[in-house]
Amino acid sequence: MILTGCRPQGRFTEQHDIFFGIGEHLTNLIPAIKASWANGTVHIDAWRQVTHANGYSVNIVPRSEAPRTGGLRLFFINLGGYKPGEFDEFHYKMVIAAEDKGKAIQLAKASAFYKHFNFPGAASHIDDKYGIDVDDIHDIEDILPAETRSQYAIVVSPAGDAADDAMHLGYLNLAKAAKGDLVSE
Repeated sequence: MILTGCRPQGRFTEQHDIFFGIGEHLTNLIPAIKASWANGTVHIDAWRQVTHANGYSVNIVPRSEAPRTGGLRLFFINLGGYKPGEFDEFHYKMVIAAEDKGKAIQLAKASAFYKHFNFPGAASHIDDKYGIDVDDIHDIEDILPAETRSQYAIVVSPAGDAADDAMHLGYLNLAKAAKGDLVSE
């Protein structure tokens, strides 16, 4: 899970997006990250190797070895919210293991962010085109690069009390990262 940043041509502020990929090392994902932006010089602002989510273990397996039953799915949710007197929309990005989108939304709405970035006239919301109060919710397998999606599957299973994975924060220049320098600036 990678938070990419870029100031595309003609924009006045830096834009951000989330990129999901599968690779042995962050450097393996650089060509696909660069391809994910139409124009501008992209960089990394944060990344997380997702191996756990809300008490579940996340494993990557070859597509041919993936269980054929439904089971749990891994969802990315982008929560949006507001604070009185702040000229901005704040976002909180979540990875949630759940049976379906409805259950994932229910879990997201129980988060502290959803409850605290909410006031009359400016309700917290989940950004997604699928319905009321939803702006961004995606089954992560569906938004992987096509080549990756054809080769690998995400398998989610109970993990007990395992904590979510560490987040790595700070500007990371992709040209330096391509040379193996993964130290943030």
